[in-house]
Amino acid sequence: MKKSFTLSMLLMGSLFAADYSSVIENPSASEIIKKDLLAPAKVYTMPTGCITNDPKAIARGSFIFHNLNGEKVKGKTPEGLKKKNADGTYKQYGNCVACHNIEGAKGAGNIGPDLTGYKDMFMATGVRDNQFVYQKIADPRIDNADTHMTVNLTTKLFNEKEICDIASYIVSPK
Repeated sequence: MKKSFTLSMLLMGSLFAADYSSVIENPSASEIIKKDLLAPAKVYTMPTGCITNDPKAIARGSFIFHNLNGEKVKGKTPEGLKKKNADGTYKQYGNCVACHNIEGAKGAGNIGPDLTGYKDMFMATGVRDNQFVYQKIADPRIDNADTHMTVNLTTKLFNEKEICDIASYIVSPK
């Protein structure tokens, strides 16, 4: 009885067996890797008038710096920013505070440099200038090929205006 049951199960299984090879995806790992590779590091020239004392630009920069990504964005977006892109997807904000500390940060990270007092420590002393800050946010690989910081302008995570807003916030008095 056991033999006939087993034999009938095998026979039944072979009747319903199908060739699924045509519906199984076979992605090319090489092509996926090529698509995911970043473009080479690029030097960007800061647009004229980029760094500003305009409170609206600084508010946008602060929002981007301190906010979460995607649908976890909290609070009312400042004038000039939206929570969603034109296609209805959520905008990815910087969440810079995950790695950096700065005045007023909540849950600030300690992976990246502490930006507290950046204006007095680096800008006022001439150690850094606006172009350096802009470049560091746009594509930080120029002076550190092994950086883990987000490559923002090269990947189009942010546009020039958003990078100017973030830079304006970082160098602003707090």
